[in-house]
Amino acid sequence: MLYSRQTAIRQNLVLRSQIVQAIRSFFTHAGYLEVETPIRIPAPAPEAHIDAQESGSWFLQTSPEICMKRLVASGFEKIFQICKCFRKNERGELHIPELTMLEWYQANATYLDLMTECENLVTEVVRSIRTGPLLRLENQTIDLSPPWDRIRVSDAFKHYASISMDTALSENRFDEVIGIEIQPRLGKNKPVFLYDYPSACAALARRKPLQPEYAERFELFINGIELCNCFTELTDPDEQRDRFEKELAYRNTMNKKIYPMPERFLQSLKEMPPTAGNALGLDRLVMLLAHAKKIDDIVTFTPEEL
Repeated sequence: MLYSRQTAIRQNLVLRSQIVQAIRSFFTHAGYLEVETPIRIPAPAPEAHIDAQESGSWFLQTSPEICMKRLVASGFEKIFQICKCFRKNERGELHIPELTMLEWYQANATYLDLMTECENLVTEVVRSIRTGPLLRLENQTIDLSPPWDRIRVSDAFKHYASISMDTALSENRFDEVIGIEIQPRLGKNKPVFLYDYPSACAALARRKPLQPEYAERFELFINGIELCNCFTELTDPDEQRDRFEKELAYRNTMNKKIYPMPERFLQSLKEMPPTAGNALGLDRLVMLLAHAKKIDDIVTFTPEEL
């Protein structure tokens, strides 16, 4: 038999299958409906730093959120999906152009509710494949037992960054400082939720009612790696259109492709109840639990092998 990379990572692929089964079991028992939505769509959500792969005159989805939110607006209160998403020009140890996303939505919930649910999900997945909550990596041990740590973005800048959050925003360096100075220091001993992002950095999230300069968004970090991105969803179609127009204008300044406006999605927001949604990178979760150093070690085929 020909010895291949796939043969070498067989144990990781078995683990991946077990993790997927544990995720499905968790959501099924929590009363969620598993759904499938189209991968090829006429208009992705316009985001400045995420580039969609063209498919004829349409696009391969960068996330299933547009169609899933339309389902919530149609009366589906608790839904989840494990699906392929596609993002151009993303390749590295943590990135691959064809990634696997776990995304779920719950009507009449907020990002705080999904923080707790995210803790419960990962805890249940870990319980199903391990004997205990301790994740022993090469040079450290991470305690995955809840409750996990929580830190506001503004406080993270105070503790870890060389400049203030306001300065980073005014100098257009927010993502740079998060990625270089803050993210590598998060979740080293225990998972951490980084939450309450500036509203300018959350294109699809609802603003906090009493602090509109912040948006109800969190990201989860474990061992310096971002695993998920969650919003209390923006349901105002006029505000959402305005934000999309700003994202498209910013793309234009960078000479990036300008996407069509997702009109049917915007129309559906009129019927959408208060909702929270979370997108979790399944590949990265598998990497973490497999102790893999690069995404190549947990996928069946890399683009270079095809």
